[in-house]
Amino acid sequence: MDVTSSRKVTNSRLPPEVNRILYVRNLPFKISAEELYDIFGKYGAVYQKIRLGDKSKDTRGTAFVVYEDIYDAKAAVDHLSGFNVGGRYLVVLYYQPAKFQKRLDAEEKKKEIEELRRQIKARKEADKTGSGDGGGDEDED
Repeated sequence: MDVTSSRKVTNSRLPPEVNRILYVRNLPFKISAEELYDIFGKYGAVYQKIRLGDKSKDTRGTAFVVYEDIYDAKAAVDHLSGFNVGGRYLVVLYYQPAKFQKRLDAEEKKKEIEELRRQIKARKEADKTGSGDGGGDEDED
């Protein structure tokens, strides 16, 4: 009973960003899921398969780790942030979906803007070669 009641008291004191899902960055590119289980399993039971980032994309060197218990996740963050693995220092953060969605939205908007710039540049090139007078498109810039 004391353990349960102390967890409830402690739970009310955890910061709001603390959760069971951890986002790990700066991993060595050749690390395996088994090696990650060895490292992160020391702090508690891992709930799901550890998901490593793709080898060829921007997610290389990252992973998600999901613990069964929030306190195990907190212990892992406290002990493994800055931990040296394969000559690299781990960055272990709590997964925050809102931040990840904002980053994805920003990347999509950036790609959209780049595509629009390419289209405008292509249109200007076509206007220069097609009609010598400019055709009155000065208003669009």
